[in-house]
Amino acid sequence: MVVKHRPLLFTAVMAAMIMQVLDTTIANVALPHMQASLSATQETISWVLTSYVLASAVALPLGGWLVDRFGIRAVFTLSVAAFTAASILCGLAQSLEQMVAFRVIQGVGGAFLAPFAQTVMLNASSAEERPRMMALFTQGVMLGPIAGPLLGGYITESYSWRWVFFINVPIGLAAGFVLWWLLPRGDAIRRPIDMTGWLLVALALSSFQLMLDRGPSQDWFSSPEVVTYAVIWACSAWMAVVHLFTTERPLFPGRLFADANFVASLVFMFLIGCVMMAVLALLPGLLQGIYGYPAVDAGWLLAPRGLGLLATITLLGRWITKMDPRIALTIGMGLSGWSLWLMSGWSPDMPMAPIFITGLIQGVGISFTIMPINLIAFATLPPELRTDAAGLNNLMRSIGASIGIAVCTFMLARSMQVNHAEMGAQITRMSVPFDLDRITAYGGMSEAGMRVVDGMVNRQAAMVGYLNDFYLMGLLCWASIPVLFFVKAGKSAPAAAPQMAAAADH
Repeated sequence: MVVKHRPLLFTAVMAAMIMQVLDTTIANVALPHMQASLSATQETISWVLTSYVLASAVALPLGGWLVDRFGIRAVFTLSVAAFTAASILCGLAQSLEQMVAFRVIQGVGGAFLAPFAQTVMLNASSAEERPRMMALFTQGVMLGPIAGPLLGGYITESYSWRWVFFINVPIGLAAGFVLWWLLPRGDAIRRPIDMTGWLLVALALSSFQLMLDRGPSQDWFSSPEVVTYAVIWACSAWMAVVHLFTTERPLFPGRLFADANFVASLVFMFLIGCVMMAVLALLPGLLQGIYGYPAVDAGWLLAPRGLGLLATITLLGRWITKMDPRIALTIGMGLSGWSLWLMSGWSPDMPMAPIFITGLIQGVGISFTIMPINLIAFATLPPELRTDAAGLNNLMRSIGASIGIAVCTFMLARSMQVNHAEMGAQITRMSVPFDLDRITAYGGMSEAGMRVVDGMVNRQAAMVGYLNDFYLMGLLCWASIPVLFFVKAGKSAPAAAPQMAAAADH
C-alpha cells in the first residue's frame, strides 16, 4: 500500500490505537467515583467494563468483511468517529443505563482500532521495515497498562471522572481527519459473510452476559428474566455450534478446531482475558475502598503490571521467543498464579510494597504468556488460516475478560454478604469499644457506635471477598498448566511472525 506523508499517517494510526488501548485501563481507576455519581452498586458498576468488552467481542469478527466491502479508509475513519462520539456521550452520561448504552457504542467503534492500525502499519511498510513497525506497535500497546491507571487516577483526582472520556475527543478528531486525508481508497471486494453464524454468536454472547450481570440482583433462576436469558443463551449457543460446523462457509473455518495447538491457545487466551482483566477491575475498588488510597495513588499502584510487562519484553523478548513455548508458558502461568496467591494473603493494614511487588511479578508473568500462546497457536496452522485464527484468538480473550469481570464481581458481592452475616454473628462484648449491656444509656452515641462496628465488619467482609477472588484466580492459572501436555512444539512459528505479533498486540 503506497501512502503519502507516511510519518504523519503512522502518528495518526498510533494515536487512534493508543486512545483505544488507554481506554481499556484508564476507566478502571475511575470506577469507584462513577459508582457514587451514577448511583450504582458494587455489582452493577462492573457493567461499565463488561458492556464495552462484550460489544468489542461481538463486533470483532466483522472487521475483515467490513474492510473488504467498504475499504479500510472508510471503516477505520468511521470507527474513530464512533469511538470519539461515544466518548463524549459517556462523559455526559447521567445514569448507569445511559453509561452502559454509550459504552456499547464505544466498544463497537474501538473493536477495530488496534487490528486496523496494525494492518495499516504492515501494509504500508516493506518486509525489512515490518519488524521495526511491530516493535513500535508493541510499545504503543504497552502504554495502556502503564499510563492508563496513572492518567486515569490523575484526571479523576484533579478534575472529574468524566474527563477520562472527554480526553479522547481532541485525539479522535485529529486522528480521524488525518486518516480520511491520507489513507488510500481501496477497491471493494464483494465476498459472502456468514451473517447467520455471526448473529447466533452475538446472541449467545449477549444473553450469557446479561444472565451473569442481572443474575445477582434478580436472585438468579427464581427470576423469569434470568431464566429467559439462560434459555436464549443455551438455544443460540447450541444453534451456533451446529451451524458453524455444518455450513459451507462458516464465520470461522472448521479446520481451526481440528488443530490441538490452536484449541489449547484458545483456552489460554480465554483464561488470560478472564483473570487479568478481572484483576484490573477489582483492584481499584480494593485500593480506594479498603486501603483508602486516592485515585492518583491507586493509579501508581496499578502501573507496576505494565512496567514488568514492558521491561521483560524489552530485555528478554528475543530469548522468550527462542524458548520452547510450553516452558515459557508454564513459567508465565506459574508466575501469574504465584502473584495472585500472594495477593490472597493481603491484610487490610499493610504498606504499599507488597502491592507493588505482586503487580511487578504479575507483569513479568503476563510477558511470558503473550508470545508463547501465539507461537503455540500458529505453530501448526497453515498460512491461509492465520488471519481467521488471529481474530478468533482476540475474540476469546474479549469473551474471557467479559465473563471474568462478571463472575468475579458476583463472587465478591456474594462473599461480602456471607462474610458480613458470619462476622456479625461473632460480635461480642469484647469486640466493641462500649458496653453492649448499657447501649441504650448512650443515647444518640449508641447508634453512631454501632455504625462504626458495622463499618468495621463491612471492611473485613469485603477484604475476605477480594482475597477469595484472588485465590480462585491463582488456582485457575496453575490448573491450566496441564493443558500444555496436549500441545506440540512446532517449528513453523517464525514464518508466522507478523500474524503472531498482531494477535499478541490486540
